[in-house]
Amino acid sequence: MNPAGFGAPFLAVLFLLAAALRSLPLAGARLQVAMTVVRNASSVGAFCLDGSLPAYHLDRGFGAGAGNWLLQFEGGGWCNDVESCLERAKTRRGSTQLMNKWEDFNGILSNNASLNPDFYNWNRVKLRYCDGASFGGDALFHNGTSPLYFKGQKIWESIILDLLPKGLGTANKALLSGCSAGGLATFLHCEDFTNYLPRDATVKCLSDAGFFLDLQDIGSTHTMRGFFKDLVALQGMNPNLNENCTAASSNLPDLCIFPQHALKYIATPFFILNSAYDVYQFHHGLVPPSADIHGRWKHCKMNPAACSKQQIQQLQGLRSSMLSALKLFYQYSSKGGMFINSCFAHCQSESQNTWFAKGSPTIDNKTIAGTVGDWYFNRRNIKEIDCAYPCDSTCHNLIP
Repeated sequence: MNPAGFGAPFLAVLFLLAAALRSLPLAGARLQVAMTVVRNASSVGAFCLDGSLPAYHLDRGFGAGAGNWLLQFEGGGWCNDVESCLERAKTRRGSTQLMNKWEDFNGILSNNASLNPDFYNWNRVKLRYCDGASFGGDALFHNGTSPLYFKGQKIWESIILDLLPKGLGTANKALLSGCSAGGLATFLHCEDFTNYLPRDATVKCLSDAGFFLDLQDIGSTHTMRGFFKDLVALQGMNPNLNENCTAASSNLPDLCIFPQHALKYIATPFFILNSAYDVYQFHHGLVPPSADIHGRWKHCKMNPAACSKQQIQQLQGLRSSMLSALKLFYQYSSKGGMFINSCFAHCQSESQNTWFAKGSPTIDNKTIAGTVGDWYFNRRNIKEIDCAYPCDSTCHNLIP
């Protein structure tokens, strides 16, 4: 039959249906999103370590989520001395020119309702990480030939300014999130983020594996404190730390880079997603190489089941330190949410296996995605804390 016989109205409906079908994500389809370089970033002094321009990846929202925005800071460690920053500037961690120009969007960034039920149709943005200081520095180092740009704060500002006219400036709902060093960036920029958005917008923040602890290692040394102190000094981060925290900690203002010291000064609703046995903090904070020169923790680090009773006891101390640092937030934050599980993991929101999938980690039969969604949309007030290792049987997608 000739479709022209149905007339213009039918053809118009057919065209709209075809367009709608094209906009729907296919189940199991791999979503790759192209890089957008912030071309006018130089006007605000925003550069990656090597002087290249900052960038992000944006996948547009659709349907009921077209007016909502999710921004995800990319993670990837830090550089806290000139030598390591010079090396970093020659890699994808310090230059957008060396990055993949397409990024996979999984987990909280997925556009598939069956894989990301609460945020799949939002505008989802991944902010590329190229400054080495959790988007928090503002300094410049000249070594004679190749300068190092410590401009994370400016990178953050340039990306936001680029997104505002693209719809972020009129957002109805927004969630600022990040993983690892990006999770720390969420603590640093949560309050600032709200200032860019409409007053009637619902704005909240989520840190995944970003609750880095100010704790002593097994050698009774504050290894992480020393590392972050050098980071703050080198990259000029002090002015960009929470000003209320630094005012109250005038003797040691650089400690405000630690979320446990800054959290009480963040008024925006906040969700903390973290493993109580975060593998980065286990390997670099509790048992850094400098505290284990004989390698007694080698097998334990590879497999917790190989840990001795004494090592397990020290790992339980790591969990206790985290819960102690979160105690006031747990007790008194009516707008805050938590999911502190006992899997040996680091970053769980960007991986589909841990965010929302068959066999993903749960607490009280609740997935991470379900818990975050319930908190964001006020379906219930959630602060979930898992029992201590090795009681959780849902960690099979991770280290046993």
